[in-house]
Amino acid sequence: MSFARLALMSAAIALPTLAQAQVAQVRALPTALAVELAQATVAACSAKNFNVAATVVDRGGVVLATIRADRAGPHTIDASRAKAFTSVSAKNNTGAMAEAAANNAGARNLVYIPGFLLLGGGVPVKVGDEVIAAVGVGGAPGGHLDEECANAGLQAIAAKLK
Repeated sequence: MSFARLALMSAAIALPTLAQAQVAQVRALPTALAVELAQATVAACSAKNFNVAATVVDRGGVVLATIRADRAGPHTIDASRAKAFTSVSAKNNTGAMAEAAANNAGARNLVYIPGFLLLGGGVPVKVGDEVIAAVGVGGAPGGHLDEECANAGLQAIAAKLK
């Protein structure tokens, strides 16, 4: 058997295996559910008289939805987007990240990553252990309150995250 024929047969055998290994399946948050999450999050804050913006980003940090309460300040949109981006990038709550940066010299440099905002209010959206998106909130009188609203929004859609 010639070398060329042997190489061709080897490639033919390996090709289906390589093709299967190259395709990754990922879950994504549908845009309609992202809008519902943003609305539920703003509503949760509005119920506490907090005027906020909520932004939902996909796993790549791209904005899926932004909702701003009527009286929310203009800065709340950028803050909510940055918190969502930070949360999805790190797959963690931004409040926990802010605390880690305050208490851990090694984590303090996180503030220098472009687009990161280490304030409470960014929460990952998970299906099981997989982070598929994140929601960020800006405008409540404290990051811990932004985070409470984000968690309330997530609870409102939890049954639809499967």
